[in-house]
Amino acid sequence: MQHLKTYNAMKLNTANGELIIEGPISADVLKTYDFHHDLVAFRPPEQQRKALIEIAGLPEGRIIIARFRDTIVGYATYLYPDPLERWSEGKMNNLIELGAIEVIPAFRGTGTGKSILRVSMMDDAMEDYIVITTEYYWHWDLKGTGLNVWEYRKIMEKMMNAGGLVWFATDDPEISSHPANCLMARIGNRVSTDSIQQFDKLRFMNRFMY
Repeated sequence: MQHLKTYNAMKLNTANGELIIEGPISADVLKTYDFHHDLVAFRPPEQQRKALIEIAGLPEGRIIIARFRDTIVGYATYLYPDPLERWSEGKMNNLIELGAIEVIPAFRGTGTGKSILRVSMMDDAMEDYIVITTEYYWHWDLKGTGLNVWEYRKIMEKMMNAGGLVWFATDDPEISSHPANCLMARIGNRVSTDSIQQFDKLRFMNRFMY
């Protein structure tokens, strides 16, 4: 499968200034931007910047960013699922994962996350993919936001909906371990019936186990 990537961009006016939401961004362009010190959800900023540059260099890898001038203040990553996760077991070349989405506290509540997802899906090539995301409550910033798991889950769902991702049932043990966890996905309009059936098998791998 050819991994075509078409750049798209939009401007977002916020109380803290105008953001450029753009991508997919190449590794070379990413290297020219600063990475905001508040982007700490997954690993220290410099390590996360390095990880994004590596993902951008992958054939299927996509990085969509929100930047204030030359500083990245938010991003989303798309790449093949981790080899240790069930979602990679089908070896589907048209299934990619929204692996991470992060926005610094100063720009939360401004629609930045939703805008990143909307720009992600502006690329027509996304109609060839099943895009999944796995949401686990232990990754959420409950302390920083003061929200409980259900309030946070509602916000996450609304944000994902902006990119066309909707809730899907699954028997994945990690997702099933807490009712707030969930699988969300967007099935592109050119995805074949065979691929959809393969995705269904990945969602319910324990169905015939006794």
